[in-house]
Amino acid sequence: MTQSHDPQTQQAPKSFPAPAALKTPTDLGAEQAQRVVEAVNLLIADAFAVYLKTKNFHWHLSGSHFRDYHLMLDEQADQLLDSTDPLAERVRKLGGTTLRSISHISALQTVHDNNAEFVTPLDMLGELMNDNRQLASNQRAAHEVCDDSRDFATASLLETIIDETERRTWFLFEAAQGLEHTN
Repeated sequence: MTQSHDPQTQQAPKSFPAPAALKTPTDLGAEQAQRVVEAVNLLIADAFAVYLKTKNFHWHLSGSHFRDYHLMLDEQADQLLDSTDPLAERVRKLGGTTLRSISHISALQTVHDNNAEFVTPLDMLGELMNDNRQLASNQRAAHEVCDDSRDFATASLLETIIDETERRTWFLFEAAQGLEHTN
């Protein structure tokens, strides 16, 4: 049986518990596992949303720092995308299911899309910096859920991802310094 998702309602498909054929056993209690699954799926949705925004800005960048920013944004997009698979696999290891579609991402994401026809390089860097700050905040909140649920493996994974997110924030902040005077 195929289930569809109505983007008008923006209601995410159920992620826990997984159907019997996909319900990986775990020693965590059902409530603990569900809390972690829900927190991590939100992080995955946000990672995909910021990944696409980063690629959007990478593709539509202009100005005197084009090459440097183009390469930096490409590197950051790769890093964001690379974070999604280990997180999704943690969800599956806990007996849940993870994202299924763009509409599922849209229903869960907390960062805002940017569909503007043109964005200045300074605005791109600032927006991505703020998005990464929001990611770090959500990652810390998910880490607390993991700690409270005694899911040390997911908490450990998140520590690395938080560090990568803070590095992206730092690079974006530094790249934007003085930019308003150079373009």
